Amino acid sequence: MSTLFGSFRRARRLRAALPLTTVALVSALALTACGGANAESKSGGATGASGAFPVSIEHKHGTAEIKAEPQRVVTLGLSDQDAVLALGVKPVGVVDWFKEKPYGKWPWAQPLWGDTKPEIVGERDEYNLEKIASLKPDLIIAQYSGMKKEQYDKLSQLAPVVGQPKKFEDYQAPWQDMTRAIGKALGKEAKANELIDAVGKRFAEARKAHPEFAGKTTAVAEVYQAGTYSVFSPNDPKMLFLAELGFTVTPKFREAVGTKNVADFSFERLDIVEADRLFWLVADDAAAKQIKEDKLYSKLKVAQEGRDVYLPYETPPVGAAMAFNTVLSIPYAIDQVVPMLTAKK
Repeated sequence: MSTLFGSFRRARRLRAALPLTTVALVSALALTACGGANAESKSGGATGASGAFPVSIEHKHGTAEIKAEPQRVVTLGLSDQDAVLALGVKPVGVVDWFKEKPYGKWPWAQPLWGDTKPEIVGERDEYNLEKIASLKPDLIIAQYSGMKKEQYDKLSQLAPVVGQPKKFEDYQAPWQDMTRAIGKALGKEAKANELIDAVGKRFAEARKAHPEFAGKTTAVAEVYQAGTYSVFSPNDPKMLFLAELGFTVTPKFREAVGTKNVADFSFERLDIVEADRLFWLVADDAAAKQIKEDKLYSKLKVAQEGRDVYLPYETPPVGAAMAFNTVLSIPYAIDQVVPMLTAKK
């Protein structure tokens, strides 16, 4: 049994940056100076932010010094483009994580992209330096990413790079921190804080409407091969989404996952996900059916009492919205997930 999320999990664990050789770097820098085939791509850049610069942003790999208002932005994280779009800027380049055409598929972002199609400059944490350089970026954002120091050193010769927040493990920074960093980089801190506050109100409204969520334990899991499943850190975006609805995790779950973002276990250790509400990420109904019919899984109380929830990745893209957990995707996820939690079985 496999899902797109399974592919995502394996890719993150096994990721290896594309080799960025000295020759490739020199070639890329030349493209930056001379322009390339895609040099005329439009960004729909930020406006009215010139007074905010220069700014300095510390991150995992150093400090980004942004001297002027960015006009040509490239995003390298799974979900970075969402906050950029929400702040009124259309990136000229993005990475593809699931071959999902990140500029046109997700319902929470598609209206902001419109007919714009950015250049795909890599897959997951593997970046094509020449393509990035050909776009002549004046800002590169890699917040929700696993960018390595070697990659950062070479990319930062093309433009200022805002890497992962340094206080968190890769892929475990809160959406608020990443949104603020992106807002500062674009000279739109006030707007970023407005977006954060608006989403915070949506969570507050959901908690007020459903006080029964408070203190209930939860877990998010997926099956990627027979007899083996993965669970996500309490600091993973999907888990942070549930935490803001009021949910928490068991001590056993926290201890089992440790500092990992994704941890794998055999079905013999399904006791780890015994919780008040258990969420499974699934590709389709067939995948959900396989989990439900597994003999070991059927012994769990959460399964026997119907307290498990199956989140489709694509139809509708609830799992994707929780995985992104951005100022754009969170309202969509709340609208989809809360009814699933409150539906009578």
